[in-house]
Amino acid sequence: MGRVRCMADLPDKIDLHIHTTVSDGTDTPLQLLAKVREAGIGVFAVTDHDAVKGGQIIRSLLREDDPRFIQGVEFSCKDEKGKYHILGYGFDPASDAVQSVVRHGHALRMRKVAARLDFLKAEFGFSFPEEEIARLLQLDNPGKPHIGNLMVKYGFADTKEDAINHYLNRLHFADEYVRPEEAITGILAGGGIPVLAHPFFGSGDELILGEEMQERLCRLIAYGLQGIEAYYSGFSNKLRNEALFLADQYRLFVTAGSDYHGENKLLKLGDTGLDGVTEYPEGLRRFLANVI
Repeated sequence: MGRVRCMADLPDKIDLHIHTTVSDGTDTPLQLLAKVREAGIGVFAVTDHDAVKGGQIIRSLLREDDPRFIQGVEFSCKDEKGKYHILGYGFDPASDAVQSVVRHGHALRMRKVAARLDFLKAEFGFSFPEEEIARLLQLDNPGKPHIGNLMVKYGFADTKEDAINHYLNRLHFADEYVRPEEAITGILAGGGIPVLAHPFFGSGDELILGEEMQERLCRLIAYGLQGIEAYYSGFSNKLRNEALFLADQYRLFVTAGSDYHGENKLLKLGDTGLDGVTEYPEGLRRFLANVI
């Protein structure tokens, strides 16, 4: 495992939060790799929701002169206190511990897809051709964005966002989630580093700050959380600085990600908030030293 000792050893551009068609992105792993090369990104990670297949495909496509690649994942989690997205980095994707969480997350996703289709038909009379449903269910990890796009295609909603916010989000699943401690424990057991994604963002437009954020972070640290995504495309300078303060306070690793989804989100690959930073924070340097 390499050691990053100074700024000269660090890549100018990194992106550690990227999605492919294996979850809800629109770029295949091959297309994504081509875009990463074109964007001049030096270190990147694929963090598909509840899936490691995209990263495994990327690894099989890498050339010797390609950017450094980090195996990643993003588990969608929930408990009695709220929702969380737990990123994992540098783990063995074939480990039983990681695969167990992946299987659990995938099974929940498939049950939710079926329930959402039934809900749309029962509540609003929205139904889709059998061949469309078959294609949907054949996807690696179908979710709300895929159903939302179908609703737009058949005229049931004007936009994907409208479909999700005004229809799909009306159906709630009380206990149908991977718990954060399950995700964190699985990542650790697989030899990886668990990180809280976009820490201030909860359900919908919920913004988590102050004592609530401190309490949430401490609870996750007790489970084994090791890092926080302090650089994120959707963060203001104020939120970014607050995340860096928390990372220093709790001696956490720092990561940086765009949350790029291709055409499913208006985010640019590599847009992490690191542009113009002349010295990476200590937590980010420590993270990179542990994974590349």
